[in-house]
Amino acid sequence: MQSNIQRGKLFWAACLALLVTSLSFGIRAGILGTLGTQFNLDASQLGTIAATAFWGFPLAVIIGGMVVDVIGMKKLLVIAFIFHLLGIVLTIMAHGYWMLFLSTLLIGIANGTVEAACNPLVASLFPDNKTTKLNHFHLWFPGGIFIGTLIVFFLNKLGVSWQFEVGLMLIPTLIYGFLFSKLDFPATERVAAGVSTGEMYKAVLTPLFIFMIICMFGTAITELFTGQWIDVLLRNVSDNAILLLTIETGIMVLGRAFAGPVVHSLSPTGVLLFSTIFASLGLYLLGHSTGNTLFAGALIFGIGVCYFWPTMLGFVSENLPKTGAVGMNFMGGAGMFAVSLYMIVMGGHYDKLIAGKLPAGADIAQYNAAPAGSEMANTLNAAKAAAGPEIINVTMIIPIVLIVAFAGLFIYMRGRKKPVLLSTAPAH
Repeated sequence: MQSNIQRGKLFWAACLALLVTSLSFGIRAGILGTLGTQFNLDASQLGTIAATAFWGFPLAVIIGGMVVDVIGMKKLLVIAFIFHLLGIVLTIMAHGYWMLFLSTLLIGIANGTVEAACNPLVASLFPDNKTTKLNHFHLWFPGGIFIGTLIVFFLNKLGVSWQFEVGLMLIPTLIYGFLFSKLDFPATERVAAGVSTGEMYKAVLTPLFIFMIICMFGTAITELFTGQWIDVLLRNVSDNAILLLTIETGIMVLGRAFAGPVVHSLSPTGVLLFSTIFASLGLYLLGHSTGNTLFAGALIFGIGVCYFWPTMLGFVSENLPKTGAVGMNFMGGAGMFAVSLYMIVMGGHYDKLIAGKLPAGADIAQYNAAPAGSEMANTLNAAKAAAGPEIINVTMIIPIVLIVAFAGLFIYMRGRKKPVLLSTAPAH
């Protein structure tokens, strides 16, 4: 690696960019219910708004993954900075559904562009320790959600507007934009190793990579759908539903910070198998509990989903290195795209479940507009309290299926040697 590459500063700047990405998730999860009330949006509309960030992400991460080797990681991060600024400002100015839709889409594009550049950046900076360093990098995703949910929780208690909460994201955005503008970047690992574009796309078509893409659908939905919707689904089951997400993400931060010993002890495939078991148990508790047991469920669920995203990316980068930046970013894009579709489907299903628990012929708009404490409002809250856990129980099926998939992967990988990329060209 070239001597003018400041590995430590680049890594921390990347972590700050990911912090902005995760703050957008945490703050949006915390204000989603408030937006629904202020703009009179139903669960289906809220689901579409939340899903929009997950549409923009795969669009950006896939396109970014295809061009990052050509234009370089630095230019991609300039694009991410611009879209973050636009998305945050438009969210603050939003006055209805379509402004929220557009601004969330822009933030999603920015978030995907950050990952399109920073995942291969981390792999290039730490070629001998990819999975561990990707876990360290990605601890800032739950870290930002943890910070974001605490911001929403405490500022809501103080009566601060949601626009101010969203505006706080401008601070780390401006800082990461400044830092990246001053730093030199290495070449991506695939370019530095001299692997051709044709070899890269051929590697993406291998059965193992396709299997991992399919598994990524499930791991992403399990982690991100639950995190983004937990306040909506369990608001009427717990008085502090947003704190469930705070606990979950806090555990994820700690787990990823100490990923090194865990990954080296269990291997990436062992970590994935372990994770699906705990994620299934955590969802079971979240879907079948009330009171303090819900917090135990959030803790166990956090342990389960802690290593999903970075270990999936690390596995591909270590075991299918010729897929390069495209492989890592196709994985991320596939995961986010699956979450976006699942959110829309589950948003509509949630509305239907609620309607089915109301009196026959009930107009749900009237129930939504009913004053707090009225008979109609209490009936609606009871319907939501019953419908939310049902959505979680449906989602629980996904990690249960993944237990079987990752058990097979664990057995398969025990007899397979890890490939090595031979560097044939200097980084620049």
